[in-house]
Amino acid sequence: MSYALITEEPIDEAAVRDAVQSDTAGAVVLFHGIIRNHDGGQSVNSLDYSHHPQAQDFLEKIIAEEEEHTGLKLSAVHRVGPLKIGDAALVAASAAAHRKEAFDAIENLVERIKAEVPIWKKQHFTSGSSEWVGL
Repeated sequence: MSYALITEEPIDEAAVRDAVQSDTAGAVVLFHGIIRNHDGGQSVNSLDYSHHPQAQDFLEKIIAEEEEHTGLKLSAVHRVGPLKIGDAALVAASAAAHRKEAFDAIENLVERIKAEVPIWKKQHFTSGSSEWVGL
């Protein structure tokens, strides 16, 4: 069973990794999407992530589809709410017999999550202004 979660709590990296590990996996790839201190030439103080009430359903569906497509085990957790610089916003994992499969799967999974899961961020800049992204 897939491990997919939208949470306001700090992400448990070990749980994301453990959800995909197995004796058949020669490679586990773990992706961390981290809040950085800049975007578009501006300094960022913090972010607020908002989500649609069905965001969890979207995430579960994407993981299930990608698992069916690749035959690999995948997992992902996206954090919502207020986040500060250095916090993990998204942690995703893939496991495969070989590293190329695992890297390809995690790249596809992360791209789909960013494009299809209804989560939006509001960036707060050091200038005092803010900006919504992904609306």
